[in-house]
Amino acid sequence: MLRVSAWAGVGFALLLLLCVTPSRAHHAIGAKFDLNQPVTLSGTVTHVDWTNPHVHVFMDVTEAEVITNWAIELASPVDLAVSGWSAESLDLGESITVDGIAARDDSMQAWANSLVRADTGARVFELADLPSRSTSARPTPRWPDRQPRLGPPPGETGYWGSPTSTVLVEDGVNVRVTPDGLLVDIADAADVAPMQRWALGIYEMRQRDSLSTDPTFLRCIPPGGPRQFQLPYGIQFVEQRDQNRIFTLVGSVNRNWYFIYTDGRDQVGQVGGDDDNPLYYGRSAAHWEDDTFVVDTRGFNEDFWFTNGGLPHTDMLHLTQRITRPDFDTMHYEVTIDDPGAYTRSWTASWDLKWIEGEEMPIFFCQDNRP
Repeated sequence: MLRVSAWAGVGFALLLLLCVTPSRAHHAIGAKFDLNQPVTLSGTVTHVDWTNPHVHVFMDVTEAEVITNWAIELASPVDLAVSGWSAESLDLGESITVDGIAARDDSMQAWANSLVRADTGARVFELADLPSRSTSARPTPRWPDRQPRLGPPPGETGYWGSPTSTVLVEDGVNVRVTPDGLLVDIADAADVAPMQRWALGIYEMRQRDSLSTDPTFLRCIPPGGPRQFQLPYGIQFVEQRDQNRIFTLVGSVNRNWYFIYTDGRDQVGQVGGDDDNPLYYGRSAAHWEDDTFVVDTRGFNEDFWFTNGGLPHTDMLHLTQRITRPDFDTMHYEVTIDDPGAYTRSWTASWDLKWIEGEEMPIFFCQDNRP
């Protein structure tokens, strides 16, 4: 059975947007699916594709004696596994009902707000609430010379995650924005950051398109700049003090990594990019100012979005990132954006990340907006 309802209205779309947990999704749900086009599907399971970036359940739907096969998109297998689900949680041939939203391109795809077993009425593949991360009173871990450690103490594991903000907005600005970067009111666009007129136009266009042109979503392009500090699966620092560099691993993407050098070298590299420092992440030179790690990064290309919400940048982008670890479980991240090609002045944004103790970053691979 197939049932589509023409529910329209900004209020419904916003409510639905906020209910699909975009902060734990690989892309803004509205980028691929029409928030104003609810759909109900009943049929039988033909395949469960337990693969990043999102799990898909394929189902045969019969309508007027015609059988069509639908791809039902769900959350990441990382989040579903944490919630206690697996690829074996649903049997082939099982009858299910899906309530969700239809694809924008009218293909036989839908995002599932709920997936229910027809025989028992039990909901399947629901996300559990994320466990709370308590903040301990432990002091900042330090090296023997008293410099703060950005990674785990010897013999321990962990990484930085659970950012307090997943969008980039200038400090002190009060605008309503969803966790994936969509403005609740497009009229607030000019307040987000001091954009030049052309940049504001690009930003508004991306917003009106529900972030559907995000190259990280479409082509698995790396999330350079501050975006890497706002993704759901974290960031990890491996401090190689004997080589005067920090090996930086980025979660939520295809195991991307780059070096932050601390040996005072110039930020000079090959025009086409460096093998050990891809231009999606720029060239980073850093030093310590007391307990603050100051990272100066230049040399970005323009082929990626450096924010979840689609704020533009040019190849003149220059970031000054200030990282502190005031206690064991907290990292404060502050970034000053200086891009005279896109902004009228430099500006600053900041947020915190929490230490995820005893864990390695989840294994996650982007696969080009499949199917």
